[in-house]
Amino acid sequence: MPATAGSPDFSLIIPVYKNEGSIVPLLDALEHVAGRLDGRFEVVFVVDGSPDRSYPMLRDELATRAFESQLLLLSRNFGSFAAIREGLIHAKGRFYAVMAADLQEPPELAIEFFEALATGKADVVLGTREARVDPLLTRLASAAFWGFYRRVVHPDLPKGGVDVFGCNKAFRDRLIALDESNSSLVGQIMWLGFRRLEIPYARRERQHGRSAWTFSRKLKYLTDSIYSFSDLPIRLLFGIGAFGVVASIALGLVIAVARLSGWVEVPGYAATSLIVLFFAALNLLGFGIVGAYVWRGYENTKRRPQAIVLDAHRFEGSRDP
Repeated sequence: MPATAGSPDFSLIIPVYKNEGSIVPLLDALEHVAGRLDGRFEVVFVVDGSPDRSYPMLRDELATRAFESQLLLLSRNFGSFAAIREGLIHAKGRFYAVMAADLQEPPELAIEFFEALATGKADVVLGTREARVDPLLTRLASAAFWGFYRRVVHPDLPKGGVDVFGCNKAFRDRLIALDESNSSLVGQIMWLGFRRLEIPYARRERQHGRSAWTFSRKLKYLTDSIYSFSDLPIRLLFGIGAFGVVASIALGLVIAVARLSGWVEVPGYAATSLIVLFFAALNLLGFGIVGAYVWRGYENTKRRPQAIVLDAHRFEGSRDP
């Protein structure tokens, strides 16, 4: 359906992956958000190659909803970062917010983001969790993840991490201009700087489905963040190498003294084996770390798109109250 004249004031980007159970309540909540905003409002849904019925459900439901919307279907699962970036590229508003589709973040938080941005006092607004209704192990794992992230990547990151944010057009344009593969969205937000504002909220209990934020995805996100925004692996490698040099010199002195003193009659088989094994392992570690940086640099030289839009729809929204 063709878009109406002019551009929306507010754009909300929502990546969708295995969220069919929350689609209807999410759309109901967004209609409430649209009714409270003083300006034109659009929602950009980006279905990130979801294997469930999220896409056909959204395609059917959005035609009946009051708010304007876009629906993008990616050709496969590229990850939430790529989906969010694609949504920001297609969004038409002056102010932007990004939220999840699982309703664990209150949709009303987007209103606070837009109101804060409209004052002109901040370029980017971060949603910071002050509480969360999750199982104990989930809370401990999240605290450990974001605690380590703050220590080795961005010390000024909020303690609870950042899952949702809002920004103005100037910040959005700079963010999508950072065309880096295998990077970190949170890392890029913090690296850009600009005027930041934090808005606390309480994370809700998940009502539908299971989180796709698995341990392997967390580990990849963390390593991407470290390699993109920290020289920690190189510093660790340098430290281990320096320790290995000192240790080998000390061991060499011990062996020389033992040999001259007659404590060792047979030339040191054990010492030689230990030294060879130690430095072989050190070399492998070094090649692995350097290789990770080289691979990421090589990936960025390919200039492949970070996501491919397979299908796109635009819905004007009903004008009836």
